[in-house]
Amino acid sequence: MNFVAMDFETASAQRHSACSLALTIVRQNKVVDEFYTLIKPDTEFSWRNTQIHGIHASDVADAPTFPEIWPHINQFYTNNQLVVAHNAPFDNGVLKSTLAHYDLAPVHYLTLDTVKTSRRFFPEFPNHKLNTVSERLHVNLEHHHNALDDSLACANILIYQDQQFGASAIKPFVKLQ
Repeated sequence: MNFVAMDFETASAQRHSACSLALTIVRQNKVVDEFYTLIKPDTEFSWRNTQIHGIHASDVADAPTFPEIWPHINQFYTNNQLVVAHNAPFDNGVLKSTLAHYDLAPVHYLTLDTVKTSRRFFPEFPNHKLNTVSERLHVNLEHHHNALDDSLACANILIYQDQQFGASAIKPFVKLQ
């Protein structure tokens, strides 16, 4: 499979408050590249979000804004590109809201949620959170809620699922975003 695994962390409950982003690029079921950046949002940080991911406003003070990052990554969001995420409605929502917030053109791409595939393929798991699925499949997830570690774990979950169940079992989960 060829796809990009995406993970955002946000500064607050506002969907356009992205404060970090990671992309893991997979070609022929092998991780071939990774991208990670902190992002300086134009919103306040919520203590709750900081408690989850550990990113503070001071950490992103000198980070680029999303419009500065977008020209470097928009190539991964095209009609024929598969972009996956664990809990994809959240990450797709962050991207959509952030693009709208900065008056950037909306994008359309193929998407897949590894929470949904995990529920289908592993109904016996106690839950389908990223850390649980990773642990059960022996996928390395060193720092949960670090966008790069989360996107890499998501990529490896989908690679595992493809190897175990095949592309034909995964294809029904692909949707146009």
